[in-house]
Order: sequence, then C-alpha cells, then structure tokens
Amino acid sequence: MADTPRLSKELFGTLPDGRGVERVVLRGAEGFEARIITFGAALQALIAPNARGACDDVVLGYDDLAGYLAERRFFGATVGRYANRIANARFVLDGAEVRLAANNGANALHGGLDGFDRKLWQISDMQDGAEPRVTLAYVSADGEEGYPGWLDVQLTYRLTGPSELSLNFMATTDRPTIVNLTNHSFFHLDGVAADHGVLDHRLMVAADRFVAIDPAAIPLPEPPRSVAGTPMDFREAMPIGARIRSGDQQLWHGKGYDHTFCLDKGSALRPAARLESPRSGRILELLTDQPGLQVYSGNYLDGTIRGKRGRLYRQSDAVCLEPQIWPNAPNRPDFPSARLGPGDVYRHTTVYRFSKADAPTT
Repeated sequence: MADTPRLSKELFGTLPDGRGVERVVLRGAEGFEARIITFGAALQALIAPNARGACDDVVLGYDDLAGYLAERRFFGATVGRYANRIANARFVLDGAEVRLAANNGANALHGGLDGFDRKLWQISDMQDGAEPRVTLAYVSADGEEGYPGWLDVQLTYRLTGPSELSLNFMATTDRPTIVNLTNHSFFHLDGVAADHGVLDHRLMVAADRFVAIDPAAIPLPEPPRSVAGTPMDFREAMPIGARIRSGDQQLWHGKGYDHTFCLDKGSALRPAARLESPRSGRILELLTDQPGLQVYSGNYLDGTIRGKRGRLYRQSDAVCLEPQIWPNAPNRPDFPSARLGPGDVYRHTTVYRFSKADAPTT
C-alpha cells in the first residue's frame, strides 16, 4: 500500500431493524489505519506500527457488529450525553431539577440506559486526500434519557499526521442542557492478541491533582487532591501496575485506577498523557483541550467477554484514557461547567499521536 493517506467505506453489518452499519477506513503512512463504525461512532480498530515496523490493532473491541450489539462495554465508543457519572441520576439546571435514567446503581453513567454509544450515527461528510476524514452526526431528542433540549452532535475523525488521529466534537442545543462527550477506547499497545495485560505499560499524566472518589466512584465532597505522595502521581512515567495493588484506599474504591486527573487550566490543545509499551516500542501521546482525563485500568474486564480474534478480555488487559469534564460536575459548582445554552457551541478536540521507541526489548 502506498504511504499516501486515503479513505474507503464498506458495510460492517446490519442492525436487527435492517439499517446498515458502515465502516470508514482512514489510511495513513507505514500501515497506520483508523477504522470507524457508525454504530456508536466507535473507533473499531486502530492499526499502528511497532518499533520494528510490524502493524497491529491496538484497541480492544469486536471483529463484527454482533459483538457490539450483544455487549455494552463501550469499546471505542463515543460516550454521551454525559460521560462518566452523575450522582443520584439528577442535577439542578437553572433552578429546575432534572432527573435522568439511572443505570449504575442510583447513578447515571455514560449517558444512561441507551446512550450515544448505542445509537446509529449518520455520515454527514467524508473527504479523501492528505488528511482523510469522516464526520458523523447524531441528533439527541429533548428528554432522551432525561436530558433537556435537542442536541445536534457532530464528530470528525481526521488523520492529521502520518500516524496521528484527531477527534473533533461539536454540539449545539435549542435550550439549556449539559454536555460532556468523550471517546472510550481501550488501549493495548502490544496489540489485541497479546497474552499479557498493560500493567507494564509506562504512563505519564500531566496532572498535579486528581478527583478522589467514594466506593460508587462518585467524587467525594472535597476539592481535588494533590497526587504527590500517592499512587496517583504519574507526573513522571511509571508502569501502570507499579502501585496498583498498594492498598491505597482510592485504588480500593476504584478497584484499580478509575479516576479523573485534573489537567492544567485553560482550553488550549496541550499534552495530557503519554503511554509507552516497553515490549512493542509503541508510544501514544494524547493531547486534548478538556479539563480532565479519566484513567481507567480495565478493572471490570472479567474474562467473560470474547473480543477480537477470539481473545477473552481480562482485568487490566487495556487502559482507557478519556478526556472529559470532571464527573458529577452538574452537581458541583466548584468543578468545570458542563452547561451548554442556545447560541453556544460545545467543542472538544483530542489527538492520538503515535510514534516508535528506538529499541524495544522484545
């Protein structure tokens, strides 16, 4: 295949009601590919070369549509209308109480019972060329999962470099509402067929503070804590598994890492995290303009899910790096605001930039 990026489209599967689910492939250099499906606007596969040039898929998921329909595990999905948790599935907006669908105990998680990850998005634009792209669109009706206002959402996947994928979210509304969108990819930089987890992956997160949680993963009623002197300190690169079993109460509450790290203030696109595998030599740099980064160490993968290539996904078989507004922000005036009003535009940019280490160990 030539190194020149290009775009193609194919049928990925058919929903029970007969609607087709399409897959768009964006091709970059040296075998780099992003494969996006219209069900859940999900990143179904992300192909990247290792330090020796061999390519493999580095995001968990399923080989066919049947897997995505049978299991709601958010693999690669676009999550909304509100990513992460809202306590007691309710909040007050402009003086009025809003009640949501509770789907995580008493709380609302990742948009409720039937969030954006379960919707069939429409392709609104595609463009080939040096930076191939596809734009997917979804309109969320007023009252869907309890959220007020119509919400028009667009998400553009674009190759912005030879081994760089950019995601640009945009949303508008006809009445005040809340919005917090993210991509929920599960990364394993040694490839989806690896027979080991990601605890040896080295992670750096550009955050001095994190949001402490209770056993239901709801933020505690306190300001963010310093990462200093805790297992949450990833300001210098550290293996994910180095302290994951340290007995720290926060790791007990999250059953591992499942925490929001507070990024530097401001809305400019900036480096947020760096993930490197010492085995494959693949390096992922994540840049975002969001105020938080949820780090999730795959704690609820329990070996009951049969994913790509027939592999059983187990605890810590992947790590999620989810840029977003902080959890439960609609109930926390001291947190970054998720409010969106008519005439305003919600914007969110995330970049996945891949590179290769000089000398992998295997």
